[in-house]
Amino acid sequence: MAAQQNPDMGPDLTIGVPFAAFGDRGLLAGHVGEEPVLLARVGEEVLAVAGKCTHYGGPLAEGIMVEDTVRCPWHHACFNLRTGEALAAPAFDPLQRWSVERRGDRVFVTGKVTADKEAAPSSQPDAAGQQERIVIVGGGAAGFAAAEMLRRSRFAGEITMLSSDNDAPYDRPNLSKDYLAGTAPEAWIPLRGPKFYARNKIDLQLRTTCERIDVDGRAVIASEGRAFPFDRLLLATGAEPVRLPVAGADGNHVFTLRSLADGRAVIERAQGSKTAVLLGAGFIGLEVAASLRKRGIAVHVVAPEAYPLGAVFGPELGAFIRSLHEEHGVVFHLGATAERITDREVALSDGGVIVADLVVVGAGVKPRVSLAADAGIAVDQGVLVNEFLETSVAGIFAAGDVAQWLDLKTAESRRVEHWVVAERQGQIAAQNMLGLRQPFSSVPFFWSEHYDVSIRYVGYARSWDAIEIDGSIADRDCLVGYKKDGKIVAVAAIGRDMQALACEVSMA
Repeated sequence: MAAQQNPDMGPDLTIGVPFAAFGDRGLLAGHVGEEPVLLARVGEEVLAVAGKCTHYGGPLAEGIMVEDTVRCPWHHACFNLRTGEALAAPAFDPLQRWSVERRGDRVFVTGKVTADKEAAPSSQPDAAGQQERIVIVGGGAAGFAAAEMLRRSRFAGEITMLSSDNDAPYDRPNLSKDYLAGTAPEAWIPLRGPKFYARNKIDLQLRTTCERIDVDGRAVIASEGRAFPFDRLLLATGAEPVRLPVAGADGNHVFTLRSLADGRAVIERAQGSKTAVLLGAGFIGLEVAASLRKRGIAVHVVAPEAYPLGAVFGPELGAFIRSLHEEHGVVFHLGATAERITDREVALSDGGVIVADLVVVGAGVKPRVSLAADAGIAVDQGVLVNEFLETSVAGIFAAGDVAQWLDLKTAESRRVEHWVVAERQGQIAAQNMLGLRQPFSSVPFFWSEHYDVSIRYVGYARSWDAIEIDGSIADRDCLVGYKKDGKIVAVAAIGRDMQALACEVSMA
């Protein structure tokens, strides 16, 4: 019987598809009932898993298969096709597996595979017998990813997470995107609910400020004098917003956007505002601009550079981003800075004055290194770590925005403020705290959203010699390559998700 086609979901896999239907890519989207299923041909074997990424629901059939893994085209999560395990962030939940039968030249999906809760991830050390104490300082992307990976790796010792935040770990990239725009409820923002921490015996200590690290005594000392002993320590202290030395920058209508509490405060102020001024034309400033425009607020962006995001994307893509925002009503004041902020106005260095009910400062961030530096741990532009993310003090690791690591390919030291990098470093640090000795070699990746345009960026280019554009930026169909010493070191993509993903795979 020929497979029935669902125009949105592909063939009905319960009545089979030809073995030859996979083509060169080895991936085929189909469905069982109303559930999307991905078939993957690995040599002469066919595997089946859920068809959507467990992060944001990206269509895995449009991704790339590498050996027995599949990578999502949207945010580059990686899954093991045999086990369903989420191997690399930003996804943490595994894919549902399905049973497959081959009858002659046809392949059939026959039902779901029951998860084996006792099976340890194949790539992880078996740490079930360890009773050590691991302390994680920081409740952001890296800290959460490390705690989750420790328990996924069957570490049976104590895990304590110390966070100065008021809220449990949450999806920070969403704060300036859908959450601020009002299209994502706050219920979507936590990475996990309270039951996750209780079930996994992760002692999450919120509103806890760490004063110092007693390196010799192997303990973290909190502000109220409480001591948290450790055998292994992860510093995931992240970064904090740069404060502008501008008169009036401490006004009650002036905000930064780094925490969920910040997001709530900006939303509350926005509800009664008509005009907003964004100080900074970086990712946060421009995403906030797009979100506030969706709320119908007039938006002005003030920044000293000639192009928004020009230092990251170059003049061509920077000019496109400016025009995109201008199409949506944003007014730019480039080549200018804020000199004074009053209750109603922002005075600019070029003599201009903007009426402002709401001011958001997006002037960048700086890594929180003082805790490490005061403890005698080596720091530079961040906390220095080796390829295993271990600091100058044995048994103390660092990950995320605060970590300055050694890139094995270039032998350069770098620090990257990307959400996915932080999560993946947290995962690798967790494995190395359990003795795996796995180098961190993930290719940096981030995404940025501006209205209906998503930009994917892969690689790392602090500077470049030339920019190559394949396609048309104006048509929102392009791959922009940044070349250094004749080699592509980073790409930015619009409308070419698969190509961006392929670049990440090739760079790895």
